[in-house]
Amino acid sequence: MEKRVVFRSTWLPYALIAPQIAITIIFFFWPALQAGWYSFLLQDAFGLKTEFVWFRNFTDLLRDSHYLTSFKVTALFSLLVAGVGIAVSLLLAAMADRVIRGALAYKTLLIWPYAVAPAVAGVLWLFLFAPSVGIVAWALKRAGYDWNWVINADQAMFMVVGAAVWKQISYNFLFFLAGLQSVPKSLVEAAAIDGAGPGRRFWTIVLPLLSPTTFFLLVVNIVYAFFDTFGVIDATTEGGPGQATQILVYKVYYDGVKAADLGSSSAQSVILMAIVIALTVVQFRFIERKVQY
Repeated sequence: MEKRVVFRSTWLPYALIAPQIAITIIFFFWPALQAGWYSFLLQDAFGLKTEFVWFRNFTDLLRDSHYLTSFKVTALFSLLVAGVGIAVSLLLAAMADRVIRGALAYKTLLIWPYAVAPAVAGVLWLFLFAPSVGIVAWALKRAGYDWNWVINADQAMFMVVGAAVWKQISYNFLFFLAGLQSVPKSLVEAAAIDGAGPGRRFWTIVLPLLSPTTFFLLVVNIVYAFFDTFGVIDATTEGGPGQATQILVYKVYYDGVKAADLGSSSAQSVILMAIVIALTVVQFRFIERKVQY
């Protein structure tokens, strides 16, 4: 029989959800409304004078070559973080699912990076790949590879993508491992009896059954790449060299905090929010059709 909780008081359910509603309004809806309002304003550097300029901030952004460059950088960065992160996590989860001896220790070590803050992950990779003192940079130079991300845009992008992927791998790993463990073993064993090899069994049976998990992680990782990687960028390259790693969320911070251009920064945050919402809708509208539940 299905058990249901019946509230005898009419106000108790509302009181229980009131803290979450208050947090959502204060920390999400109110800042979003403020950003929307400020995006129509033009302020001086000291915030003493404001002028309502309608859509001028948005039109100026679309003419700004630096902002358009951030679009390209963000697109490349998000694709790499989401694609590499999901692929590596799936590989590690498949390997962990096959481990028998020491499986608990292996899985625990893979989960640990999720407890590290993005800024801390960025600092760790910064020290590892520092051109002068980094142990990985030293090994690369000993191998004959000239490593210096300070002046090489491709190397800087590789470093921030690596740090962002390493930070998110544990999250993806947990969901993939849970998905792999929920796959009926009878289906895999039946395919093995029919002569299907390990690769064919994984591609034709396991992977389709993991499509709901993969779709969920795709949405989560895209949002993560657009927003939560700010700490990684700020702690490592600060958008450099040049604008090679200046993603949209970091440019919002740079223009609003460092350049004191609140109107442009607010307009950028509105555009960024609209992009993420549009991407999420597109993923649910088109990609979800291929998901097998």
